[in-house]
Amino acid sequence: MSEAVKTDTPTAQRVVLVTGPSGAGRTTAIAALEDLGYETIDNLPLSLVPRLLGGPAERPIALGIDVRNRDFSATALIELIDSLTRAPEVTLEVLYLDARPEVLERRYSETRRRHPLTQIEAPKEGILLEIDMLAPIRVRADVLIDTSAMTPHEARAEVSRWFDLGRVARLGVSVHSFSYKRGVPRGLDLMFDCRFLANPHWVEALRPQDGRSPDVAGYVASDPRYAELIERVMGLLLFVLPAHVEEGRTHLSVGFGCTGGKHRSVAVTETIAKALAEAGWQVSKRHRELERRTEGLAGVKTGSSA
Repeated sequence: MSEAVKTDTPTAQRVVLVTGPSGAGRTTAIAALEDLGYETIDNLPLSLVPRLLGGPAERPIALGIDVRNRDFSATALIELIDSLTRAPEVTLEVLYLDARPEVLERRYSETRRRHPLTQIEAPKEGILLEIDMLAPIRVRADVLIDTSAMTPHEARAEVSRWFDLGRVARLGVSVHSFSYKRGVPRGLDLMFDCRFLANPHWVEALRPQDGRSPDVAGYVASDPRYAELIERVMGLLLFVLPAHVEEGRTHLSVGFGCTGGKHRSVAVTETIAKALAEAGWQVSKRHRELERRTEGLAGVKTGSSA
């Protein structure tokens, strides 16, 4: 891991950066966070954020960030996220509100609003441009909420589920799969290497599939070391999670890596996420390399082994 994982301190300022494509529900999320007791500021210039956080930590802050910010750029936002992650006086969470392009286009059509990245063009052009611009931020999100099938009320409820300050015993656990070739995801608290398991990449019929496929998952699970790996990892997680709750933690990220991030790490992530949910924990899962493939990010090659 390229940087040390920062631990929370009692005086740390909790900060939630709220971002995502226009029309995905960022304003709804900001309103929900304000109702939950957060101090909320929308569209603050990125250059002013460090100055804002220099004051006393009286209550948590939620900052709305999008392409309409005066000095917005994906590079500047990434640099801000990285600097706040390293700052011992700040506990940072990135909340990304997302929706499918066709859903965003329909929402713009219904409201007859102009997309902030377009002048006279159809909203679709601006939507696709913004999604592409925000892709590096999406990958760095701690909590990702897809509002495509949600009403505004349901979106608010989902934000409350993750960020309700009144739920002392609440701890959100995000489980990630990733490729070591593309680096370790930002902000992991625990990380496990799955590269010793049987590799479906070398089975021609399984190679095109991913770890969510029953055939691939079954092949990985057939490795004689798999069952003990799951048992030991779950035992560790069920031991440490209550301790993190006692320490006041609100979020824990667990990563599973393999060579290509397509087969073994995905299969293990699916198993662990399901087991944690069945044990009563609040769980979200992310498959970074599968998301990259789906979105077709520029410059990303997909031919590595899993």
